Amino acid sequence: MTPQDTPSTGNIDGLVALAKTYFDAAYAMDADTFATIFDPAALVTRRGDGNSVVVTPVAAWLDVVRSLTSPQDAGGVRADQIISIAVTRDMALLKLRLRIPPREVTDLLSCFCLNGRWQIVQKVFAAETLA
Repeated sequence: MTPQDTPSTGNIDGLVALAKTYFDAAYAMDADTFATIFDPAALVTRRGDGNSVVVTPVAAWLDVVRSLTSPQDAGGVRADQIISIAVTRDMALLKLRLRIPPREVTDLLSCFCLNGRWQIVQKVFAAETLA
């Protein structure tokens, strides 16, 4: 690992703050808060039916978020977890797990440090129905 590959405390702190904002936005299903941490060119990717892949521009995904009932309004219990953070220079990958009843969601968030702050540029996620 070269010195520029070594994550600084500021990088990790900024990514932890981004994850906390992400968890808060997901619990409240707050599209406006999500919009502050996603780059406008970001994409959201998930598995579709069968072996298909569904890729959605973040603006369209935020429109869907606006129509959803939040876990907060449904009385859901939070279960937010940062699984891992990997940083290389000005890019990072966050692996997060959270509960959005009736599902548990695992997110892989690819981020770039843009204009001095971390922004999500790609969200890939999978959801499993809670038992």
